[in-house]
Amino acid sequence: MQENNYINGKRVLIVDDEIDVRETLKDLLPMCEIETASNFEDAKNLLQNRYYDIAILDIMGVNGFELLAIAKKNETTAIMLTAHALSTENIIKSQIEGAASYVPKEEMVHITQYLNDVLEAKEKGLHFWHRWLDRLGGYCEKRFGKEWQKKDQAYWDKFRQY
Repeated sequence: MQENNYINGKRVLIVDDEIDVRETLKDLLPMCEIETASNFEDAKNLLQNRYYDIAILDIMGVNGFELLAIAKKNETTAIMLTAHALSTENIIKSQIEGAASYVPKEEMVHITQYLNDVLEAKEKGLHFWHRWLDRLGGYCEKRFGKEWQKKDQAYWDKFRQY
Protein backbone atom coordinates (compact mmCIF):
# COMPACT_ATOMS: atom_id res chain seq x y z
CA MET A 1 0.00 0.00 0.00
CA GLN A 2 1.32 3.45 -0.87
CA GLU A 3 1.97 5.71 2.09
CA ASN A 4 -0.41 8.43 0.88
CA ASN A 5 -3.22 6.09 -0.08
CA TYR A 6 -5.63 7.39 2.57
CA ILE A 7 -5.06 11.05 1.77
CA ASN A 8 -5.44 10.89 -2.01
CA GLY A 9 -8.20 13.27 -3.11
CA LYS A 10 -9.07 14.40 0.43
CA ARG A 11 -10.31 17.93 1.07
CA VAL A 12 -7.84 19.66 3.41
CA LEU A 13 -8.07 23.06 5.06
CA ILE A 14 -4.73 24.60 6.05
CA VAL A 15 -4.92 27.41 8.60
CA ASP A 16 -1.75 29.32 9.42
CA ASP A 17 -0.86 33.00 9.61
CA GLU A 18 2.48 32.35 7.89
CA ILE A 19 2.26 32.24 4.10
CA ASP A 20 5.43 30.13 3.79
CA VAL A 21 3.87 27.42 5.99
CA ARG A 22 0.66 27.42 3.94
CA GLU A 23 2.62 27.24 0.67
CA THR A 24 4.96 24.51 1.93
CA LEU A 25 2.03 22.37 3.08
CA LYS A 26 0.27 22.89 -0.27
CA ASP A 27 3.45 21.76 -2.04
CA LEU A 28 3.71 18.68 0.21
CA LEU A 29 0.07 17.68 -0.41
CA PRO A 30 -0.41 17.75 -4.20
CA MET A 31 -2.62 14.66 -3.95
CA CYS A 32 -5.22 16.61 -1.92
CA GLU A 33 -7.77 19.33 -2.64
CA ILE A 34 -6.39 22.24 -0.60
CA GLU A 35 -7.97 25.41 0.73
CA THR A 36 -6.17 27.81 3.01
CA ALA A 37 -6.95 30.51 5.54
CA SER A 38 -4.55 32.96 7.14
CA ASN A 39 -6.69 34.16 10.05
CA PHE A 40 -9.30 33.04 12.55
CA GLU A 41 -12.34 34.65 10.91
CA ASP A 42 -11.70 33.19 7.45
CA ALA A 43 -10.98 29.78 8.94
CA LYS A 44 -14.10 29.89 11.10
CA ASN A 45 -16.22 30.75 8.06
CA LEU A 46 -14.73 27.93 6.00
CA LEU A 47 -15.10 25.36 8.79
CA GLN A 48 -18.73 26.33 9.35
CA ASN A 49 -19.74 26.41 5.70
CA ARG A 50 -17.68 23.81 3.85
CA TYR A 51 -16.81 20.17 4.24
CA TYR A 52 -13.21 19.08 4.87
CA ASP A 53 -11.84 15.62 5.48
CA ILE A 54 -9.15 17.15 7.65
CA ALA A 55 -8.04 20.57 8.89
CA ILE A 56 -4.46 21.49 9.76
CA LEU A 57 -4.62 24.20 12.42
CA ASP A 58 -1.81 26.40 13.65
CA ILE A 59 -2.10 27.11 17.37
CA MET A 60 -0.59 30.57 17.67
CA GLY A 61 -1.71 33.49 15.52
CA VAL A 62 -5.06 32.01 14.47
CA ASN A 63 -6.62 30.92 17.80
CA GLY A 64 -6.04 27.28 16.93
CA PHE A 65 -7.73 25.80 19.98
CA GLU A 66 -10.87 27.85 19.34
CA LEU A 67 -10.80 26.65 15.72
CA LEU A 68 -10.37 23.10 17.00
CA ALA A 69 -13.65 23.44 18.91
CA ILE A 70 -15.39 24.70 15.76
CA ALA A 71 -13.90 21.88 13.66
CA LYS A 72 -14.98 19.31 16.22
CA LYS A 73 -18.54 20.74 16.34
CA ASN A 74 -18.69 20.46 12.54
CA GLU A 75 -17.23 16.93 12.57
CA THR A 76 -14.02 17.94 10.81
CA THR A 77 -10.99 15.93 11.83
CA ALA A 78 -8.27 18.37 12.90
CA ILE A 79 -4.58 18.20 13.65
CA MET A 80 -2.62 20.87 15.46
CA LEU A 81 0.56 22.22 13.87
CA THR A 82 2.84 24.47 15.85
CA ALA A 83 6.27 25.95 16.35
CA HIS A 84 5.80 28.54 19.10
CA ALA A 85 3.26 26.60 21.16
CA LEU A 86 5.41 23.48 21.25
CA SER A 87 5.08 22.04 24.75
CA THR A 88 4.05 18.86 26.49
CA GLU A 89 1.10 20.78 27.96
CA ASN A 90 -0.16 21.66 24.47
CA ILE A 91 0.30 18.09 23.26
CA ILE A 92 -1.94 16.92 26.11
CA LYS A 93 -4.40 19.80 25.61
CA SER A 94 -4.66 19.01 21.90
CA GLN A 95 -5.46 15.37 22.55
CA ILE A 96 -7.93 16.10 25.36
CA GLU A 97 -9.73 18.79 23.35
CA GLY A 98 -10.24 16.47 20.41
CA ALA A 99 -7.39 17.01 17.96
CA ALA A 100 -6.49 13.93 15.94
CA SER A 101 -2.76 14.71 16.18
CA TYR A 102 -0.18 17.32 17.15
CA VAL A 103 2.68 18.01 14.76
CA PRO A 104 5.67 20.29 15.32
CA LYS A 105 6.31 22.56 12.32
CA GLU A 106 9.86 21.19 12.22
CA GLU A 107 8.25 17.86 11.27
CA MET A 108 5.83 19.15 8.63
CA VAL A 109 8.01 17.66 5.90
CA HIS A 110 6.42 14.36 6.99
CA ILE A 111 2.85 15.73 6.89
CA THR A 112 1.65 13.07 4.43
CA GLN A 113 2.65 10.36 6.90
CA TYR A 114 0.85 12.08 9.81
CA LEU A 115 -2.32 12.75 7.81
CA ASN A 116 -2.26 9.22 6.45
CA ASP A 117 -1.99 7.84 10.02
CA VAL A 118 -4.99 9.89 11.13
CA LEU A 119 -7.16 9.00 8.15
CA GLU A 120 -6.21 5.34 8.36
CA ALA A 121 -7.15 5.32 12.06
CA LYS A 122 -10.48 6.98 11.23
CA GLU A 123 -11.27 4.43 8.53
CA LYS A 124 -10.26 1.44 10.67
CA GLY A 125 -11.92 2.68 13.87
CA LEU A 126 -8.63 3.03 15.74
CA HIS A 127 -7.71 5.81 18.16
CA PHE A 128 -6.32 8.75 16.15
CA TRP A 129 -3.24 8.93 18.34
CA HIS A 130 -2.37 5.22 18.14
CA ARG A 131 0.89 5.83 16.21
CA TRP A 132 1.75 9.25 17.63
CA LEU A 133 4.37 8.11 20.17
CA ASP A 134 6.00 5.84 17.58
CA ARG A 135 6.23 8.74 15.12
CA LEU A 136 7.03 11.66 17.44
CA GLY A 137 8.22 10.22 20.76
CA GLY A 138 11.86 10.44 19.68
CA TYR A 139 11.38 14.04 18.54
CA CYS A 140 9.87 14.92 21.93
CA GLU A 141 12.73 13.23 23.75
CA LYS A 142 15.25 15.32 21.80
CA ARG A 143 13.22 18.50 22.28
CA PHE A 144 12.13 18.14 25.91
CA GLY A 145 14.70 15.71 27.35
CA LYS A 146 14.71 12.00 28.17
CA GLU A 147 12.20 12.35 31.02
CA TRP A 148 9.72 14.52 29.08
CA GLN A 149 6.75 12.33 30.10
CA LYS A 150 7.63 12.15 33.80
CA LYS A 151 5.75 15.30 34.86
CA ASP A 152 2.47 13.86 33.50
CA GLN A 153 3.29 10.18 34.01
CA ALA A 154 -0.29 9.05 34.70
CA TYR A 155 -1.52 10.69 31.50
CA TRP A 156 1.23 9.10 29.37
CA ASP A 157 0.71 5.68 30.96
CA LYS A 158 -2.95 5.86 29.93
CA PHE A 159 -1.99 7.29 26.52
CA ARG A 160 0.12 4.22 25.72
CA GLN A 161 -3.09 2.14 25.74
CA TYR A 162 -4.14 3.76 22.47
